[in-house]
Amino acid sequence: MTVLSARALNRATLARQLLLDRAGMPALDAVAHLCGLQAQEPQEPYVGLWSRLRAFDPALLSGLLTGRQVVRTHLMRRTVHLLTAEDALAWRARHDAMLRQRVLGVYRRELAGVDLDELAAAGRAVMADGEPRSMAELARALAGRWPEPGTRALGEMLVAALVPMVQLPPRGLWRMKAGVRNVLLSAWLGREIGPPAQDGADPVGQALVRRYLAAFGPAATADLRAWCGLAGLPAAVTAIREELVTFRDERGRELLDLPGAPRPDPDTPAPVRFLPAFDNAILGYHDRGRIIDDAHRGLSVAGERVVLVDGRVAATWTVEAGTVTVAPLGRLSGADRTAVAEQGRELAAFLSDGESHRVQIAASPH
Repeated sequence: MTVLSARALNRATLARQLLLDRAGMPALDAVAHLCGLQAQEPQEPYVGLWSRLRAFDPALLSGLLTGRQVVRTHLMRRTVHLLTAEDALAWRARHDAMLRQRVLGVYRRELAGVDLDELAAAGRAVMADGEPRSMAELARALAGRWPEPGTRALGEMLVAALVPMVQLPPRGLWRMKAGVRNVLLSAWLGREIGPPAQDGADPVGQALVRRYLAAFGPAATADLRAWCGLAGLPAAVTAIREELVTFRDERGRELLDLPGAPRPDPDTPAPVRFLPAFDNAILGYHDRGRIIDDAHRGLSVAGERVVLVDGRVAATWTVEAGTVTVAPLGRLSGADRTAVAEQGRELAAFLSDGESHRVQIAASPH
């Protein structure tokens, strides 16, 4: 079985994630290809798409949100993601059990004795009037019936797990600050959520495997699990295994992939790319060693924005008053600093509507 080096996996990841060459595809197609973008920080997907698409216009993504073609909703790993409307409707039911378990993992004691099906029905009944509500408002509406758990536990279970919701614009629009207001996913989109399969088949799970590999492969089943949070995809992998090709990484793990998916030469040059907080190019794997050193693994979980140099995390970045400030994690060559500065100036211009091209690169640590 062919062994893929860490560098070969890195280049494959960059190609799948649209980070090797900026793509000319529309923003909606990019959101679909990437299987959504992690979006608990509302402005971060704009940087994620700017780094991946040629001539990306943030107003177009805002328009997709207000036009109900993309939505902000809890899904993979119980995290807020920006997803196409079609994927949200198709994938939601497959994630229901995982979402419940993840909320119970935090609030099991508070929610002990609560019939979750009853709570879900009551939550849907409150939201059926179509009025947008915050998590706290929905929880308070039901606290008289379930006083013991407290509004935080009730609200988290309702909004993140039991009742499929979307976060309404203006939250998530370009340069807009707004609190979270929730409405029913099916009401917002005017379509019902796809029901779970009844015959033991798992077409949604199989679709998730294919879509994940297209955007993240080659990858191990542990990587797939880390990305979506679902434990029950081995049967889906088994069902489509004959469609897939297999490799091993340098640690001997089996990697699955789609046969026709890009696996560039490991020596393909990789341009500097600025990634937003919580970018799935890093978080979408159990083994993140293909793109970030173990010593820096905590940065992505902590929400640090990072810079890729030669395809790997080499610096963090922040922006304040129109200036992009880069903090290298190790030594950068003169050529690398020049490339980082050039891309940093472009990012500053994007974030400021062309009013600033300022970038500062701190000294490399000793």
